Amino acid sequence: VQLQASGGGLVQAGGSLRLSCAASGLTFSTSGMGWFRQTPGKEHEFVARISASGNTKYYADSVKGRFIVSRDNAKNTVYLQMSRLKPEDTALYYCAAASRYLPGDTYSSYDYWGQGTLVTVSS
Repeated sequence: VQLQASGGGLVQAGGSLRLSCAASGLTFSTSGMGWFRQTPGKEHEFVARISASGNTKYYADSVKGRFIVSRDNAKNTVYLQMSRLKPEDTALYYCAAASRYLPGDTYSSYDYWGQGTLVTVSS
């Protein structure tokens, strides 16, 4: 299984970025997906999760109303549209896949992890 995250970069506060995560080696259409982020010295922080069908989505309170998670099962890709970015959103963002329809919001709920893409928000 490979999860290839991309789309990170440097953006000013208030700006937007869209992260993508291309999956291979798994049955994507039956895999719930999640996005997490991590800063140095801290554990993975849940950001968003989406069911295998894309019909159910959950967000961390810190990003609710600013981030949107979506997926394209025909392209085996999950997205994270990030808007109104804040300096505290600066982190390494990871996508994760689970062998279940809708995984939880904890690290242990996921079976596979990508390599991460860095998002830096300047003030």
